[in-house]
Formats: sequence, C-alpha cells, structure tokens
Amino acid sequence: RSGAGARSSVRLRMKLLLVVLYRLKNHMDVGSAEDNSYKEVNFTSQLRKHPSSPLKAPKGTTIPKPFNLSRGKRKLDEAGAYVPMAQQIEQFQKRTPSRYHLRSRQSQERGPSPVKAEKPKITHPKTPQLLTRQRHRPTMVKSTAEIEAEEAEKMQQFKFKALELNRKILEGALVPKKPDSKEVTKPEGFHLEIEKRLQERQASKKPEEKEDHTFHPRPLPTRILEEVVGVPEKKVLNPTVPESPAFALKNRVRIEKKKEEEKPPAPIKAHAVPHFLPFQPKLPVKSQVEMCPFSFEERERERRVMKEKKLEEMRNEEVPKFKAQPLPDFHEVHLPEKKVVEPTKPAPFKLMIDERGASKGERWEQMMKEELKRQAEAACFKARPNNVMHKEPFVPKKENRSILVPEGFQLATERRAKERMEFEKELSEKEALKARMEEERAREREEQEKEETARLRQEQVRKAQPIRRYKPMELKKSDVSLTVPQSPNFSDRFRM
Repeated sequence: RSGAGARSSVRLRMKLLLVVLYRLKNHMDVGSAEDNSYKEVNFTSQLRKHPSSPLKAPKGTTIPKPFNLSRGKRKLDEAGAYVPMAQQIEQFQKRTPSRYHLRSRQSQERGPSPVKAEKPKITHPKTPQLLTRQRHRPTMVKSTAEIEAEEAEKMQQFKFKALELNRKILEGALVPKKPDSKEVTKPEGFHLEIEKRLQERQASKKPEEKEDHTFHPRPLPTRILEEVVGVPEKKVLNPTVPESPAFALKNRVRIEKKKEEEKPPAPIKAHAVPHFLPFQPKLPVKSQVEMCPFSFEERERERRVMKEKKLEEMRNEEVPKFKAQPLPDFHEVHLPEKKVVEPTKPAPFKLMIDERGASKGERWEQMMKEELKRQAEAACFKARPNNVMHKEPFVPKKENRSILVPEGFQLATERRAKERMEFEKELSEKEALKARMEEERAREREEQEKEETARLRQEQVRKAQPIRRYKPMELKKSDVSLTVPQSPNFSDRFRM
C-alpha cells in the first residue's frame, strides 16, 4: 500500500507540472501577441482620440423574430403532485418535526459541503476605457514649432512700402498756424445768498438806542448798623431712623427689639460770645496815578539823521558814463545765409525681431559647436595609467573605540504615566480654579443683590416735605363805585 501511495503521489505531481507548463506557454504566447499589438498602438495619441458613438456604428441586417403573445414573461411556479387536504392533515399529525430528529454521526463527521474549486484563468490585459476618451475637447494651445512657423510666414508676407515725399515741406509752404489769442480773464466775485441775506438783515435792522449807564447809589440798610448780618447758622438735624415698609409683617412676625446702648453725654460746644459791633466794610485805598511827561523828539531826531545819511549815500554813487554806439553802414546790406534743409532719406526699419532671429541663430550655432566638441571628446578614449599595481595594499585601520558603557533607558509606559499625572494635575488645577471663580461670581452676585435691596429699601422710605412759606396774600380794594339800585321800567307809562 505504501508503494502504491507513493506512485500515485508522483503521478499527481507530474500531471500538475505538465498543466502548469502548458498554461505558462499559452500565457507567454498570448502576452507576446498582445504586447506586439499594444506596441503598434500609441497610447498617448489614443488619450486625445475619442471612440465613435455606438449610435453611429454600422448595424447589420435586422433579424425578424415572431411575436410570442400567447404567454407572458413571468415565470410560473412548477405545480407539484396534488395532495388532498385530509391527507395533509393526517401527515401533519403523524409526522415528527425535524427539530426532534437526532443528527447522525456520519453527517457530523462529513464536514462542510464540498465546493467546486474554480480553475484560475489566464489574465488578458486590456486598454483602460478612460472617460477622457469620450469627451470632445480639442487642443487650444499651440506648440512652439507652430508659433514659430506662423511668425516666419507673417515676416515673409510683410512688405515695406515707403510713402511719397511731400513737396510742400521743401517749399516751406507749411507753416504752423498761430493760435487765436484769447481775452484776459476778468475776475468776478461770487454772488452768495448768505451775503445777500446779511445785507438785507443789516438794512432792515433798526438803529439801537444807547442806554444811559449813569450811576444811581442806593440807600444804606440800617439793619447792618444794628446787628451782625450774614449767612444764618446751620441747624443740626437728627438722623432719620429707617424702618421697613413691610407693615403687614409686623403683626405676623415677632421682631426682637435691640437694646439701645447708652452713649456717654456729648461734650458741650459753645459758640464764641458775639462782639455786638456793627459791620464796617473796608474801602479800597484810592492811589493817585502819577503823570509822566513824554515826547517823540528823540525818535524824530534819529529818523532825521538816518534820512540825511541815506541821501548822502545816494549822492556819492558814481554816475554811469554814456558811450555812444557807431552808426551802421547803410550802403551794404548783409542778409544771413539761408539754411538749406536736407531732404529726408528713407531708411529701412530696425526691427527687434531681426535682432532676435540673428541672436537666436548665433546661439544655435554655438550650441551645435559645443555639442559636437563634447561628442568628439567623448569618442576619444584615453586609458589611465595602472597606478594601483604599484601602490601598497589596502589595510583596514583598527577602531580605537572605548568600552561600551551601559546607559539607562526610559520606558514609554513610564513617560506616558508621567505625562498622564501632569495632565491630571493641570486638569484638577483648572477645575479648582473654575470652582473658585464660580464661588467668587456667586459671592459678587449675592453682594450686588444685597446692595440692590438696601438701595430699594432706602428709596422706599417716605421723607416728609417741609412746609412751604409763601408771601401773605394782600387783598386789593376795588376802585369801582357801589351799584345804585333803580327800579326797572317795564311799562310804557313812565316813559316821556
């Protein structure tokens, strides 16, 4: 049995090797064929090309198919064998449910259901169907070669055309026209409405009458001579005792009255004894102004001296001597030579494009010369001398390193633990600071509420207004005489 098993395993291995070799050969043939076909097509050029629309593709001949109207598209369930209802009920009552059946050991040992292993297929490479190939997007940017070709074509098409010479320039007939002289600008003032209103107001204003500021002395009050008159003494008022305005609570809640502390008697502060003398104001001392004489004689004398000095300087100035010019010779008239203006000589334009083209050609020639020189130097082979054979052999140097000293290491867990402790410490400090700030805010809020209630209570205390004293009312007697009673004359008997 052991020999038969070994032979069967060898056969299986041989078969597997043959299958693998056959697949590899087919794969290489297909890959080489596809590579050749792929090399023939330029991938970058295909990116800008777009496949033809499927609607425009050539269609073949229409194949007529008969209409199948006798049956629908919906699949019908296959009808099983007919079983009467009485038989179904009897089977239901007799049959044991599947959940009560014992599982056989054979089905347990069998394992999972065998799945058919699909054989691996050869991968066929395909060109990616990119979405950019379906878009119609023409190339709008021109290449440098196209731009240079267009510029060269424009240069060839351009032809220089010289304008004809204007003969009037040589004759001197064209003289620039003198501009017409304009009148001098006459300044005019602004006619503002505000000035007009001010003038009207000044005209309509009535002349003010001058007030007579004559001094009229008033009689001296006799009370000043009798007693001391001035600001009355300040009356010291007792402090107001505040009481709560909640009158209804006095009957409900029992208020404990605080015992008043006995204060020591205040010391008596007596005012000074009055002098009983009338007030006499101190009049300002009248100081007489001393009159000093003054004159402009010195200043006039200085001005006269300066004037004489200036006149003396003007007289001493040198008088210019008159020198007459000789008379011109009127027999011969010498006119200046006429300047002959040379005509304009036409010259070709010096375009920057010509200079750029020449400089570009020179640069291109220089680059080609350098490239040829570099290629010639690269083609010329020169062997280097064999100096290695005559040198001493390489001997590695020994390292003079000190003995390794073990150093302590820090575990990441310890570092993370320290960072965590610091973080928790900062977090606890922040929470404590936050709680402290909340307590301070609550305390400030309570103090503000207390101050507000105290202020409201202070405002709600009723304060008695003082009795106002007005001037006594004096009754003025009427100047109208008393009414004289007369009997009414209602009848015509008393009329005259």
